[in-house]
Amino acid sequence: MRRKTVQKDAIKNAFLMESRPLRVDEILQMGRKVVKSLSQATVYRNLKCLVEIGWLRIINHPDLGIFYERAGKEHHHYFHCHACDRLFEIPGCALHEKEFVPPGFVTERHQVFLFGICSACGRT
Repeated sequence: MRRKTVQKDAIKNAFLMESRPLRVDEILQMGRKVVKSLSQATVYRNLKCLVEIGWLRIINHPDLGIFYERAGKEHHHYFHCHACDRLFEIPGCALHEKEFVPPGFVTERHQVFLFGICSACGRT
């Protein structure tokens, strides 16, 4: 059984406060608001644990690398704002893969990233 720690609670709280995928540096910054001494190694260790128990899942961004998000969400896609470098969820799926996949191919999963400027950055 995994033990409960104030560090792990701070990391989980970051995901409960933000409804979007987060990078390690964002998680560290948010976690340090609760636990000032939180280290990057502790964040990585706890993220690994949270992925193993199925509380988080890993997203591989094609340009920015690894992000983490809460597991168990409905299928969705992502919008990457190149101004603030944040990743946002786009609910649902508009991709009808049977229309795009050649005959004889079997799609097992897909992930779509849109790129541009988010509404907050577009206002400035």
